[in-house]
Order: sequence, then C-alpha cells, then structure tokens
Amino acid sequence: MNSSDWQDFLALVKEVWENGVYGIDVGQIIVSVAIFFFLFARNLFTAIVVNRIRKWASKTKTTLDDTVLEAVEQPLRFVPVVMGVFFATAYMDLDQQTAQIVSNLNRSLIAFVIFWSLYNAAGPVSELLERADRFLTSSMIQWLAKAIKMAFALIGGAAILEIWGIEVGPLIAGLGLFGVAVALGAQDLFKNLIAGLFVIGERRFHPGDWVLVEGIVEGTVEHIGFRTTTIRRFDKAPVYVPNAKLSDNAVTNFSRMTFRRIKWMIGLEYRTTAAQLYQVRDAIEAYLAESPDFVQPEETTTFVRIDQFSASSIDILLYCFTRTTDWLEWLAIKERLLLRIKEIVEDAGTGFAFPSQSLYLEAMPGDIEVAPLHQPAPAKATEPREGEHA
Repeated sequence: MNSSDWQDFLALVKEVWENGVYGIDVGQIIVSVAIFFFLFARNLFTAIVVNRIRKWASKTKTTLDDTVLEAVEQPLRFVPVVMGVFFATAYMDLDQQTAQIVSNLNRSLIAFVIFWSLYNAAGPVSELLERADRFLTSSMIQWLAKAIKMAFALIGGAAILEIWGIEVGPLIAGLGLFGVAVALGAQDLFKNLIAGLFVIGERRFHPGDWVLVEGIVEGTVEHIGFRTTTIRRFDKAPVYVPNAKLSDNAVTNFSRMTFRRIKWMIGLEYRTTAAQLYQVRDAIEAYLAESPDFVQPEETTTFVRIDQFSASSIDILLYCFTRTTDWLEWLAIKERLLLRIKEIVEDAGTGFAFPSQSLYLEAMPGDIEVAPLHQPAPAKATEPREGEHA
C-alpha cells in the first residue's frame, strides 16, 4: 500500500464527513445533537429558573402569582426543548427549502409554548372573576374560564396553521357550512346550550341548592354543564337533566326559602268543652311565642285558631314557620312541637279525635224475633246459576 492509497482513503473519509446526511456535515450534526441534548436538561433549567421565580412569587402578598406559576410550570419546562431545537438547527448549514421548514418548525414550537402557557393560566386567572360574585355566579365564572381556554386553544391552532401557510379564513368558511349542516341535525344540542345560558343568567339555582322540577327530578344541584345539569337525588343517584327541561319548566328552589312552614289540623274530641279548647289553643300559642325556633307573628303569618266542626272532631288550625330551612333541623323542631301539643291536650283533660261513626237504633218491630247470635241462620235454598251444576 503506497502513499497515494492513503491519500485516496483520507479524501474519501473527508468527503463522507463533509457530505454526511442529506449534504449536512457530520461535525455539524454532532454539535447540533450535543447542543440539543444539553438544552434538553429540563430539570436543570427548572432548578435554576423556575425555582428562582417561585421564590420571588412566594414573597408577594397575593397567591395569584403562585397559582399562575404552578399552572405554567409545564410549558416552562418545555422551553429548553424549544431552545435546543432552535440552536441545533441554527448551527446546521441547510439549503433554502430545508431552512424554511426548520424556521416554520421553530416558530410553531414558540407559538405552541406561548398559547399552552396562556391556556393553563386561564384557570387561575378565573379566580379574579370570583371577586365579581355580585354580578357573576360560580357557574358563569366556570363557563367563562372554559370559554377563555377554548379561545386560546383556537387562536393558538390558527396561529400555527398560518405559520405553515394554511389560510384560516377559507377553512373557517368551510367549517361554517359544515356547522350549518351539523346544526340542522343537532338542534336539541344547541337548544340545551342556549337554555343553559338562560339558567345561569337568571340565577335560578346554584350548585348545592335543593330544587324540585315537577315530574322530572328533585334533589341537590351538583354541576351546571354546557348541555346538561347534574342533580343528585336524595337516594344518591345522579340525574343528568337537559338544560332545556330546566328552562322550560317551573323550578322550585327550596334552598332559597326564608322560613319553613308547618301547617297542621289538630282534631279534638267532641266532648271537649269550650274552656278546654281555649286552654289548648292558648298553651300552643304560648309555646310558639316562647320558643326561639319559630318565627313570630310580626315577621310572618303565625296563628293558632279553633277552625271548624268536622265530621268526627273539633279542629284547631296551627299555622307557623320555623327559622331554619334545614330539613333535619326542621324535623327535630317539628317533633318537639308535636310532643308538646300531646302534653298540652293531655293536661287539658281531653283527647284527640279519630274518624268514627255512631249508629242509633230507636225501635225494633215487635213481630220480629231476633235469633241469638250463637245460632246460625237456616240455610236458604237457591236455584243454580247458569253454568253451574245443581
């Protein structure tokens, strides 16, 4: 092997090294890969940059910046990857067409990180809207937060498409025609969406309220969604009610009761004297006036009155309201009232009436002999009915 052979071999190695892959120098590829993996060390970037920002945010009085930083931490961790791609491709000597593709790729990654950060930050920023709770309900705030996130996602997608030369305008127009076709077949869906806006705008109920929709459901509102509202019945079964049902039907919101009513008709025996009736009525009134559980007459209608002579009783009408609207507390108050009325009636020396009938027998015909009760009546022969055997 002479020196010319070695020269030819070295020239071949140089040619392969310089041409590399798709005309790119192998040295450039090695340096680019090294830069990429060096900047790919996201943990190091997080430890230096993100932790420093977190310490700065912890010194502020508000917690909003801490929440926003936590939300955008994942996009920040992706920043070294974007930087690695940029510096690695910038080091390469690329042709014009490949350079344009790489440039679009870098721009797309930057746009992706920006709108990803905005999308994640939309959730914590929605906490600012909670300060306007006088004007916006919690459900409206949730809807606005979702709408803001969706807007950032759509704008980010449109920006990336524009980078790659895809015109968004004609695409939106085509989607508009497609949307019209879809809308014709999804009228109920859009009806429920619009109904949901009316339900939230009118503030008929909020999550946690006890509601009744006649003929549909009764229970506690858990979530007001875009299309349906989740109401959990008292047997703990969830019911997903279309918003149109809640918008078109009467909804009773028991959670907004100011007081809770008790209406009883107390029937006393007919042997009860007038003095005993007064005693029972006055004692019940005194109990209602002394108990802090009941609303007083100056605040709302409250009375105890001897009402009517019924078929089997003399009725006293009790009409009052409790201050609590909680069902369990209301049951306990009602129980104490019932036991107290029982004591009052017993102390008055009378009793409660029950449905009964009296039969008065004035005279018996003298020629009718009444058989003793222990003797059975004689059997009477009857003709067989049609279809029966004699």
